[in-house]
Amino acid sequence: MRNLNLTIVAILLSSLSLMAFRQETSEFNKQLDAFLKKYVQEGKVDYKRLKNNFEDVNKLYKSLETVNIDGLSKNETKALYINAYNIIVIRQITEYFPLKSALDKNGFFDKVKHNVGGEMLTLDQIEKGKVIIPFQDPRVHFAFSCAAASCPELANFAYSADQLDEQLDERTSNSINNADFIKVKSNENLVQISKIFKWYERDFKMKADDALSYINQYRKNKIPENYNVDFYEYDWSLNIQ
Repeated sequence: MRNLNLTIVAILLSSLSLMAFRQETSEFNKQLDAFLKKYVQEGKVDYKRLKNNFEDVNKLYKSLETVNIDGLSKNETKALYINAYNIIVIRQITEYFPLKSALDKNGFFDKVKHNVGGEMLTLDQIEKGKVIIPFQDPRVHFAFSCAAASCPELANFAYSADQLDEQLDERTSNSINNADFIKVKSNENLVQISKIFKWYERDFKMKADDALSYINQYRKNKIPENYNVDFYEYDWSLNIQ
């Protein structure tokens, strides 16, 4: 009987602990949401103002250290790592600002490590190892923002588990229907698309035969299948207001 009681107590403590961690993640999302609405407009970040208020972004960045990933649902985990990636990018750009591009800082994506839930990770490890490979959802490519003009537009809200599918659909549609992201040249029977579709071709082919077929799933005005497809040069200049 005593062992049974101890087991019940252990289960209750575990449940309370998990609830506390989820509340902590929820609080991070709430703070991030307010931060993005304050500093992001039409996908562009007010780095100049943020540089003078560095603690606003650094506080969010530091709070990632104490987030507990264990026990989170798939959507909670996916949303957390997307949010973590985006705030880390903004924090790094702000720290090194002024600079013209993330590529101006050596190892920005693949060498500098960050503490997320007690695990030291590069941005590439978060993007590929924590989201792209385990979840195999090509929509996430439109949620990550690498601080470049050619990146999918950075959302001014935090991703949350209970709205994640709707948010990812919205961001995917937002990019694919953006004339600067998908450049249709009807007079040439040509469509110029982001190199994201080239770099991550395997991901998009999980959901469609090719890049154009995937794009047309979200296009309001479908692109004719006989159009030639080309990739425009990626613009790594900063997504600054």
